[in-house]
Amino acid sequence: MQIDVYNPKGDIVGKAELKDEVFAVEPNEYAMHQTVVAYLAHQRQGTHKTKTRAEVSGGGKKPWKQKGRGTARAGSSRSPLWIGGGTVHGPRPHKYNLSVPVKVKRLAKKSALSLRANENTLKVLNEFNISEFKTKQVNELLNNLKLIGQSTLILTSELDKNFFVSARNIPKVDVFPVDKISAYDILKHKNIVILQDAISKIEDNLM
Repeated sequence: MQIDVYNPKGDIVGKAELKDEVFAVEPNEYAMHQTVVAYLAHQRQGTHKTKTRAEVSGGGKKPWKQKGRGTARAGSSRSPLWIGGGTVHGPRPHKYNLSVPVKVKRLAKKSALSLRANENTLKVLNEFNISEFKTKQVNELLNNLKLIGQSTLILTSELDKNFFVSARNIPKVDVFPVDKISAYDILKHKNIVILQDAISKIEDNLM
C-alpha cells in the first residue's frame, strides 16, 4: 500500500510504500486483546499485603480466664474477630505476569498498525531534525500536521533524546523508537506518525 509523506511544514512531498504484510493485515482482535491484557498486568506491582494474626503485634496473653465471666472464650486479642486483629484471606504479594507468545505479539502490533492505517490516522513524516530541547518545535510540527491537542504516538528509528525530551511535556503525545513499542502503545494513541527512515525497521521487526 502507498501512503502520503509529509514534511515538517505539513506539506505532502511524496509517497511511501508500506508492506501489506504489516500495514494491511486483517486486524486480529484476540491477539490485540491478549497483548493489552498482558501489558496492563505487567504494570501491576503486586505488593499488596495484609497482616495475619501471626504478624500483628500483641496478643501474647490470654485476655481473660476461660470460664466464669459469661463472655465468649478468647485466647488472643489478635483474633480476626477483634478490632486490631489479623486479617483472614487478605491479599498477599504475588506477580501478575502473563506470558504471550512472540508470534501473537507481532500479530497484535501488525493488527494495531493496520487498524490505524485503515482509519487514515497513520502519517509518514519524511524527517524531523531537532538539535536542542525545544517543545515549541514539536508543537509547531503537530500544528502543521493538524494533530495539535490529539493523542499522538511518534515513532523514530532510534532513540532521539532531543525529540523525546521536547515532546514529553506535551499532553497526549509520546515519542518512542519503533523497537520499543507494544500493541498497547499503538492502540492507546488515536494518531500514529512514523518517520520515513523508521518504516523499514518496523517492517523488518514484524515480518
